[in-house]
Amino acid sequence: MVAAIVVALGSIAPAIAMAEARIKDIAKVQGVRENELFGYGLVVGLNGTGDRAQVTFTIQAVVSMLQKLGITVAGERLTLKNVAAVMVTAKLPPFAKGGSTLDVTVSSVGDATNLQGGTLLLTPLQAADGQIYAVAQGPISIGGFSIEAGGTGEKVQKNHPTVGKVPNGAIVEREPSTDFLKAKHLLLVLNNPDFTTALRMAQAVEKSLGTDTRAKDASTVEVRVPDSYLANPVELIAAVEKVSLVPDLSAKIVVNERTGTIVMGSQVRISTVAVAHGGLSIQIRSELAVSQPAPFSEGKTTVVPQTSVEVHEGKNRFNVVDEAVSIGDLVKALNALGVTPRDMIALLQAIKAAGALQGELEIL
Repeated sequence: MVAAIVVALGSIAPAIAMAEARIKDIAKVQGVRENELFGYGLVVGLNGTGDRAQVTFTIQAVVSMLQKLGITVAGERLTLKNVAAVMVTAKLPPFAKGGSTLDVTVSSVGDATNLQGGTLLLTPLQAADGQIYAVAQGPISIGGFSIEAGGTGEKVQKNHPTVGKVPNGAIVEREPSTDFLKAKHLLLVLNNPDFTTALRMAQAVEKSLGTDTRAKDASTVEVRVPDSYLANPVELIAAVEKVSLVPDLSAKIVVNERTGTIVMGSQVRISTVAVAHGGLSIQIRSELAVSQPAPFSEGKTTVVPQTSVEVHEGKNRFNVVDEAVSIGDLVKALNALGVTPRDMIALLQAIKAAGALQGELEIL
């Protein structure tokens, strides 16, 4: 059955629409962000599931590593089955301190078939600025398994064996610079830019803390840091995050035709419109009948298919959907037509095309 999820606020729509949200949940302080780290490394200790000989960069990496250890070996003589070249990625959180640990993700670069049981060798992790901020090393966990029966070709696999994680596998070596105060000002960035919400946020902060605050644009609110907070800006940020306001929401309907999902925002309205929902159905039946020949004849008993086609046309009439004053009224009006979720998606598209849907219709 097609599942339908319709967010219908009904009679409590005004109460939900007026719900307040903390600034901490709808905005972030500019300058406080994560940083992406990546590096190229080698996984060793595999049970014959590593990169094959045609993956030349794995051999080159092994030769280079051995040379740094004082061992000279010709690359053309190496046959590596227990080594795999991998890319190592991690997220460096803001205010990370030296010595703290990070989880890293290890992904095969060559044609290795399984990283199970492997160990990641020391891998420097760099950011977009080219500086090394952490180093990673440790045993890999793929959270599953891959077993292949020799000779028969049968294979049992759970999860993705060429991608794994090293929990707490990276150690932070360099602390990221975090500058969230700009000329005695604090900038708040909305997760969902909106002019009305930005203005309400500025007014709420100024009213609550008594500091000069203004909305610079739809996504940025500028807070002047009072002199009493300059020595301890963390206290100001904590006070700002606690301030609550009513964020403004846009009128939007999101539909997913693949799953039959419909999600409607509380601000969606519909103008008065007449809708006719078609009811044409075609039913085709195929039955097998036995044809028996007459007695003493030379005929043979045969199976004869018999097909019947029935067409039913519903007697649906035009239905007038009155102008809705809330999302609950809109849902009730559409449900009154007795439509299925997929039919409702088609109706919403038609109503939007007719110009009667006052809101945005987004199809995933």
